[in-house]
Amino acid sequence: MASYTSQELMVTAAARHVADGEVVFVGMRLPLLGFLLAKGTHAPNAVGIFELGIVRDSAAPAPILTMGDLPNLYRANWLADTGDAMALLQQGRVDLSFIGGAQVDLYGNLNTTCIGDLQLPETRLPGSGGACDLACLAGRHILIMAHQRRRFVPRVDYITSPGYGDGPGWRRRMGLPRGGPSAVITTLGCFSFDPRSRRMRLETIHPGVAPETIRSETGWPIDLPEAPPETTPPTEFELKVLRRFDPQGYWTGRR
Repeated sequence: MASYTSQELMVTAAARHVADGEVVFVGMRLPLLGFLLAKGTHAPNAVGIFELGIVRDSAAPAPILTMGDLPNLYRANWLADTGDAMALLQQGRVDLSFIGGAQVDLYGNLNTTCIGDLQLPETRLPGSGGACDLACLAGRHILIMAHQRRRFVPRVDYITSPGYGDGPGWRRRMGLPRGGPSAVITTLGCFSFDPRSRRMRLETIHPGVAPETIRSETGWPIDLPEAPPETTPPTEFELKVLRRFDPQGYWTGRR
């Protein structure tokens, strides 16, 4: 079996959530690679919307580190601005988005605002950017983040980007017409949300990770199967495509 990094496993897991023909609001770093990998394998007809106002139905012709790199602009379908990209989101034209944060709780609420009290925070974080819009208005969104106890908390200090709030029915009560987190991809495993309780649950555990590690790094009691299935590793073909887009391993830890 081909060797791979933890980041390459996460990118591959993210890419597998992209269906062919879907419109994806593409983020930076691992989400960007996940979209490119999906287009290069099982979802060639997926369309990418980038926050700068770029829309592409083809992969950039050369590797890119950021969405604003020149190859990503070359022969794009649409070169507009951020307002135009967010308008597509508001119109309900985005099927899937990827976001991350400093804290996440058992209902998938994300915090990128502050650690501690809002009025006197221990740490001030960068804020929402467009993540709150994505969490509210995309058809669904996927969270990608490191799995650490200080990040996986029973209740986030501040809800920057809403998941399922306090449980079933919360999004409807808040007037959110669609969406919600459908998956969480971490450095330890892949998670989904129970359709009834809306609580996060383990779907697969990454190869080499012990269930006890997930328990110890999660800040709330989480139910785990006695023998959880393993996340399917990247195939040689997936790694070949992925490394074509990140040849120096800048985002995937192969440097």
